[in-house]
Amino acid sequence: MTKRRTTTKQPTFEQRLARLERIVEELESGDVGLDESLRLYAEGAELIKACRKTLGEAEKKIAKLTETAGGDLEEEPFEPQQ
Repeated sequence: MTKRRTTTKQPTFEQRLARLERIVEELESGDVGLDESLRLYAEGAELIKACRKTLGEAEKKIAKLTETAGGDLEEEPFEPQQ
């Protein structure tokens, strides 16, 4: 008997960000009740957490290339600006 893999496709960073923008619009509209506002706020908080994780992982992968005095390219770790 063969087991079927059930994989849930995770939303992309862009999809999460778009959903977060829609949540903000809904909350700012003032057209949702308290319970729905709380649910949307919690969903938004989870989306922010996931987006921050994705960005953190991307920063770790980024390396900038700088030219040495001899004209060669040298890889340096990415240092985000503070």
